[in-house]
Amino acid sequence: MKAVRIHEFGGPEVLKYEDIPEPQPGPGEIRIRIIAAGVNPMDWKMRKGLVGKLPLPMVIGLDVAGVVDSLGQGGVFFQPEEEVFAKLSMGDGGYAEYTVVDSNQVARKPGSIGFVESAAIPTAGLAAWQALFDIAGLEKGQSVLIHGAAGGVGTFAVQFAKWKGAFVVATASGTNVEFLKSIGADAVINYTNQRFEEIVCNMDVVLDTVGGDTFDRSWGVLKPGGFLVSTVEGISEGAAEEHGVHAQTLITRADGKELARISEVIDEMKVKPVVTNILPLSDAQKAHEMSESRHTRGKIVLLVGEDPL
Repeated sequence: MKAVRIHEFGGPEVLKYEDIPEPQPGPGEIRIRIIAAGVNPMDWKMRKGLVGKLPLPMVIGLDVAGVVDSLGQGGVFFQPEEEVFAKLSMGDGGYAEYTVVDSNQVARKPGSIGFVESAAIPTAGLAAWQALFDIAGLEKGQSVLIHGAAGGVGTFAVQFAKWKGAFVVATASGTNVEFLKSIGADAVINYTNQRFEEIVCNMDVVLDTVGGDTFDRSWGVLKPGGFLVSTVEGISEGAAEEHGVHAQTLITRADGKELARISEVIDEMKVKPVVTNILPLSDAQKAHEMSESRHTRGKIVLLVGEDPL
């Protein structure tokens, strides 16, 4: 099969489009014939060796959508040819024509959208869901400030928070103000000429996908007992207590049951994945360059097979 893998850590040039053997499913696993693969910042961090020296050679990629191709023995609740999507474990390899994954990480894809949009969901969708609901416990009537709202996690977070009934404030560049309002943001702060801490205060939740100075300034806009969740910054010991709030760094879990719940919300037409760039699998290098620029809106998806929709 065709796949994109690395034999060494480094820049986009280490991504090699090549032929490798097809994987075979073991007990409790399914093999997916991949139609589309999502691109995430974690992909290029893995490529650079920033998340530990994973075994090489390695197929890159965490998010896939496709059809069940074959089944391992025991504990598998899917049938051949079912349309599914999944968040893979590191090293399992989504940039390929086939992958093998634990069936507990798989869900039936939303019926209302195609494989390309479905492939954009797993990592970013689960990150937003787990940050807002599993960690921060965001409820109807509360307020949330979402930093980097036009990115992959941010676009899901805005829509999930609005679906829940929260008041949603987003930060983004000026070019994304109207876009974010169109997907549910009640207010958008243009970070290029406005300081969010001068505009909002007493927020129930802050979701930070930016880090650095943005993260540091976020403590002060929370109400006492509020919750700061960051996808990129570690929380130093005692920092939350010092500010009278709660805080946690998100480590996104692969969870087929939560993916299934997200699929239901999407099929209710309450949330829609935002895909702005679709490239062939052989253009993985270009996809990484785009993702690493941190200036893309929504998600980048690699097309592996033909998407019927």
